[in-house]
Order: sequence, then structure tokens, then C-alpha cells
Amino acid sequence: MSSSNKRYEGKVTIVTGGSKGIGQGCVEVFAEAGSNVVFCARNEADGKALEDRVNALGNGRALFVKCDVSKEDELKRLVEITIDTFGRIDCLINNAGWHPPHLPISEFSVDDARKLMDLNFFSAFILCKLCLPHLRKTQGNIINMSSLVGIQGQRCATTYCATKGALTSFSKALAIEEAANKVRVNIVSPGNVWTPLWREALPEDEKGLKEGYALGEKQQVMNRFGTIEESGKLCLFIAADATFTTGVDHILSGGAELGYGVKI
Repeated sequence: MSSSNKRYEGKVTIVTGGSKGIGQGCVEVFAEAGSNVVFCARNEADGKALEDRVNALGNGRALFVKCDVSKEDELKRLVEITIDTFGRIDCLINNAGWHPPHLPISEFSVDDARKLMDLNFFSAFILCKLCLPHLRKTQGNIINMSSLVGIQGQRCATTYCATKGALTSFSKALAIEEAANKVRVNIVSPGNVWTPLWREALPEDEKGLKEGYALGEKQQVMNRFGTIEESGKLCLFIAADATFTTGVDHILSGGAELGYGVKI
């Protein structure tokens, strides 16, 4: 990764879902910029491996905490460990989430919708509440990872789009509330960023993988996927540099939403 001149040195950042994908990009970019990063995920092996790789670089310290973000008591423990270890919180990145397989609404149960809302929305709601007393002390900031489809919708993804639309609206409302406390709240809405979740959605065979990847590339006017590093760099810019920005949905899409196209 390229040098980011330690512009977040001494700060403390929490990243959920940080062991892979966009969360991994945030962990790596923020640590390179000098931030101490506490990140969580359910997969302990992946988390520990990333912790070791980041710490071997000698920039900001990375600390992995095993955590299921759908459980409030584990989120409380995440915040407690962060404060006990580093004494402050400057940035919270609510990134953890999941996109279920594409299905019509008739194939989603009410329980499916509730569980996805717990994972994709209520985890962020709870962690914002837990971190805000500390963020107010540092005049820090929150970045909530939404999605382009939370704005424009997506075929056979009613539950996912609902969770991301809720997160976007919540973030804007929270930005209004917390402005008086000098805490900024922003949103990042990725389109097609190449992540393990995207890979899992494609066929296993080489031909199907290549065809699926090529189709994914063509959805952007830039004719490529975004990267996890680009995602992390946008979040670092919001946290470190965009200090007159709050309540803004930063679309990271390569222009996927631009222009008319065939819908059916």
C-alpha cells in the first residue's frame, strides 16, 4: 500500500467486520496512516492473521477482538477492550454486514428479515450508542457502511436494501443530533467492490467465474471493480481530512448509477 503520511497518527479506530473485504481495507489503510485499529469479526483465524500482518509493518497497532456484532453484550465488550487498551475512540467504522442470496420476497421469511436487520442495521445502531460518549470527548466521527442499492434498490434483494436504506437514513438523522457535540456522522455506499462476498456469489468453475467477473466489471462506467484499498482510503479521507462533512452519503461506485440502461 502507498504511503498515507501518518495523518491519523495517535488516533484510535474501531472497524467491525474487519477481517476481510472492505473492513480489511479499512484496517490496513488506517493502520498505515498511524491509527491504532481495533477490529472485530467472527472468524478468529482470519482476524489473528490480519492482526499479525498489520503489526509486522510497524505502523499503527492492530488489535483483533472476536465478536458477533448481532449480540449487544459482545459489542459492549468490544468497546470496553478498546477503552481499556487505548483510552479513547476517534473513529467508528460500522462495516459488518451480509448480503443474502438473491430471492423474491416470497422466499424470505419474516425471521430472515429480522435477523438481517439485526446484523446490518441494529449492530450499527447499538455500537453508535456505545461509542458516542467516547467520540464526544475526542470530537471524533462515525462512518457507516451502507450500499448503493440502499439508494436505488436491487432486484430480489428486498431485505438487504431495507437494512441499508435504514442505515443511510439513520446516519443522516444522527449527524443532525451529534453536530452540537462536534461528532461527524457520514456514510459510504459502495457499489461493486471486489470482496470475498462478491466472489462467493459467482460460480465455482473457471468459465462461470470469468463470465461473472466480466459482467460485474461492465456494471460500472469505469469498467472495473473497486478495491478494498480504495474503500479504506475513502474512509480515511472522511475521518482525517473531510472535517466540514457530515451527514453525507459518499458513493463509491465507479459510476454504476450513471446513465440509462436495460432494466428487464
